[in-house]
Amino acid sequence: MPLATSLAIFQSCNITGVPKSTRCAILRDMAKVRKAERRPPLNKTHKLKRQDWAKKYLKTDFSKVLWTDEMRVSLDGPDGWARGWIGKGQRAPVRLRRQRGGVLVWAGIIKDELVGPFRVEDGVKLNSQSYCQFLEDTFFKQWYRKKSASFKKNMIFMQDNAPSHASKYSTAWLARKGIKEEKLMTWPPCSPDLNPIENLWSIIKCEIYKEGKRYTSLNSVWEAVVAAARNVDGEQIKTLTESMDGRLVSVLAKKGGYIGR
Repeated sequence: MPLATSLAIFQSCNITGVPKSTRCAILRDMAKVRKAERRPPLNKTHKLKRQDWAKKYLKTDFSKVLWTDEMRVSLDGPDGWARGWIGKGQRAPVRLRRQRGGVLVWAGIIKDELVGPFRVEDGVKLNSQSYCQFLEDTFFKQWYRKKSASFKKNMIFMQDNAPSHASKYSTAWLARKGIKEEKLMTWPPCSPDLNPIENLWSIIKCEIYKEGKRYTSLNSVWEAVVAAARNVDGEQIKTLTESMDGRLVSVLAKKGGYIGR
């Protein structure tokens, strides 16, 4: 079972109830786990901006922050995603990619609630105009407008610095929606490790691509994303959003360096 998890390997042998630490200790005598880690490099300016961001939001009530992001899913899984145990001396199996592109998914998390996921229409490239129109058709019409005035007054909207997000056009458009100044969180560069929704994407990808699962159409992989998202309960989301205080403390302790995820 190349690239299988330790749990899957033990279950295939009809062995259950073994703690993960024990499973891994046994497997280390005969196998190894390999996976490349990809992160943008941090220079001095990046680290200083990450520290400034942490200091600014250190006393924030993160239960009022909506953390948003996009994720792209493909028929075969992202490059470098497949990960698991392989026997010593064995080579990882070859996975042929059948197509590029995939489905672009947007979602948000706040406190213990999942917003979305929403699917970006196939073939649409998210520039400033299409991004704002997408938010209007999905986030604002289907979720935000149902919220109370007090909720809207206190909510802080977080997005990263993708060009379609951080442009003057998008910033002005969000301001007209009432999301401006302190209600629009500033975001430091090269900081996916600080956004808790990245961990949600990992949970969803683990589910939809488990055991090397592949898909025959973009609709089928989108349906898998929706099903996986529905299985993420409020307590899991709350654990992610409540991790923010610790993330800020960690980034300050590491002087702006990457934190563990």
